[in-house]
Amino acid sequence: MASSLLALLDDITTVLDDVALLSKMAAKKTSGVLGDDLALNAQQVTGVSADRELPVVWGVFKGSLINKAILVPAALAISAWAPWLVTPLLMIGGAYLCFEGVEKLAHKWLHTADDDAHEAALAEAARNPAIDLAALEKDKVKGAIRTDFILSAEIIAITLGTVAEASFMTRVLVLSGIALLMTIGVYGLVAGIVKLDDAGLWLSRKAAAWQQALGRGLLWLAPWLMKALSVAGTAAMFLVGGGILTHGAPFLHHAIQHVVEALGASGFARTLVELLGDAIAGILAGIVVVAVVTGIQRLRHRRE
Repeated sequence: MASSLLALLDDITTVLDDVALLSKMAAKKTSGVLGDDLALNAQQVTGVSADRELPVVWGVFKGSLINKAILVPAALAISAWAPWLVTPLLMIGGAYLCFEGVEKLAHKWLHTADDDAHEAALAEAARNPAIDLAALEKDKVKGAIRTDFILSAEIIAITLGTVAEASFMTRVLVLSGIALLMTIGVYGLVAGIVKLDDAGLWLSRKAAAWQQALGRGLLWLAPWLMKALSVAGTAAMFLVGGGILTHGAPFLHHAIQHVVEALGASGFARTLVELLGDAIAGILAGIVVVAVVTGIQRLRHRRE
């Protein structure tokens, strides 16, 4: 019995080591989605009164947990019964990341009059006291949960690719752990970001000079932090999305390695060239997807 118990403990330790290692790898690979996830979810609260910001974040957080409760079992089912789908799903997720990145960069050219009218209507609704703010808030939460579903699917797909060769129990633990960690981490940070300006305003009204200075600093930092998150998230979309595509398409991976060897790069320079290759592949893929989607949308509008 003692030997059996020791063997069981050894097996548990091995599984936990695998879970820790794979979770670390998955967290690194999914980090590219997080910057944009933070910026997008923080922007979703824009237009909500200050006293309702945290309830809105809490509502989206609960919706995100439901999204993960749907996506994790689906991912496990795919890995168990249709593992051949993992690579195509990863490629789709990578292409979508690149599409989002290019769409963000080209937003002012792709922005339509209908989009402007919709945003103006939302702004007017937020200012108009006759509008049902509860209904507007509910719409914001629903929209944010839909966005979260897409981003969560990307995170789960990337994580699934990392643990595809692991045992079933390891896959369960890593996918569940990453899903929970990312949800708590993202929405905890979103809650902090959306209240950063309130904290700055509160400190700026204090008597102590250092508190006032800190408050002014936070008020100055809040908008710049949002911009920095957005820029970092966009760059990460191309790096992560392009990396998924280049590793899923061997000819692209070999082409980048050929360039690295031709340049004689090594160490940090090699890593930099590989990242640049992934980013270029991501940008080009995003341009192609945006062109196709935009063309389909314009054809549809003409028919209508």
